Amino acid sequence: MNQNSQLGEHADRDDTRPILIIPYMWIGDFVRNHTVVRVLNQRWPNRPVDLLTTSVCAPLVDYMPGVRAGVVWDLPRGRLAIGRQLSLAKRLRERNYGTALVLPRTWKAAIAPALAGIPERVGFVGEFRFGLLNRWRWGEKKLPRFIDKNAALAQPDGAPLRAEWPVPQLRVPAEEIARWRQANGLSAGAAIALAPGSVGASKRWTYYPEAARLLVQRGLEVWVVGGPAEKGLAQEIVAAGGAGVRDLTGNDLRNGVLAMAAAGVAISNDSGLMHIAAALGTPTMGIFGPTDPYLWAPLNGLAATVVQNKSVLSCQPCQSTVCKMNDHRCMRHIAASEVVAIAQRVLSEAEARATT
Repeated sequence: MNQNSQLGEHADRDDTRPILIIPYMWIGDFVRNHTVVRVLNQRWPNRPVDLLTTSVCAPLVDYMPGVRAGVVWDLPRGRLAIGRQLSLAKRLRERNYGTALVLPRTWKAAIAPALAGIPERVGFVGEFRFGLLNRWRWGEKKLPRFIDKNAALAQPDGAPLRAEWPVPQLRVPAEEIARWRQANGLSAGAAIALAPGSVGASKRWTYYPEAARLLVQRGLEVWVVGGPAEKGLAQEIVAAGGAGVRDLTGNDLRNGVLAMAAAGVAISNDSGLMHIAAALGTPTMGIFGPTDPYLWAPLNGLAATVVQNKSVLSCQPCQSTVCKMNDHRCMRHIAASEVVAIAQRVLSEAEARATT
């Protein structure tokens, strides 16, 4: 029996020390980290689970069942920042973690857990981290999806992949949603939330302004949700849709979480807000062009996966952040009228379920 297996069996039996997850910090990836939390909760029900988080992602932790706390710490992306790493290590040492799961395959992500002396530091082999990790795993490149790579680290070494992983969950109290609606002067009726942003221009659907106009014409309230980078897009959508559209973009991710929780239907590009809406249980439509829904759609499932079906594109999926061929047809050939019709059907189905 190897050292990894011995430690895993011992820990499964009687370890009660807390666990720290070092996650990927993009918003959508951070939401998907909750599957890892749920696997750990099942494996070690008596061990608290904490998440390292940036200040941007920190509001998500408040709505994640099974997470004891978020350790908020912003490290610069482009440099080592050894002073910040040492300060983080001191903070981690004070929290007496028994295990750290280092999900990113980078050298930098493993520094603070090693400096903190966390006894068990689990991660895939990569970037010569043998001195920083002491429970390394192999075979990452053979795992089919991002979630398989991450959740596999929460299982005993060598355990087979599950056919189905626990889905991410975000839970927002109804009274918090009601206070948010009141603070923003929003009615209690169902609204369609539009999330027009994404990391990379190629993932952005072209026709949100036209869709907003059509939705308003059908008597529906429309909210535009996103961060400060989406402010310009929101202004275009408001201009097209008129008084029936509200710009709810802003700096605080909590506002986006509450908007998605309150919405009747969410329409989103492949983005963090798509994963948030799905994890909340809001009926969610994901619009996909350059990315593959099998790899990147939420585990929760989508009310509708919208892709263009007018032509077969040899370049699709390209996974590129900027379209370099075929004039962005993977997105431009998805008509606003098609998306609006699907949204109306999804909303009607959701309202029917709510009354039964």
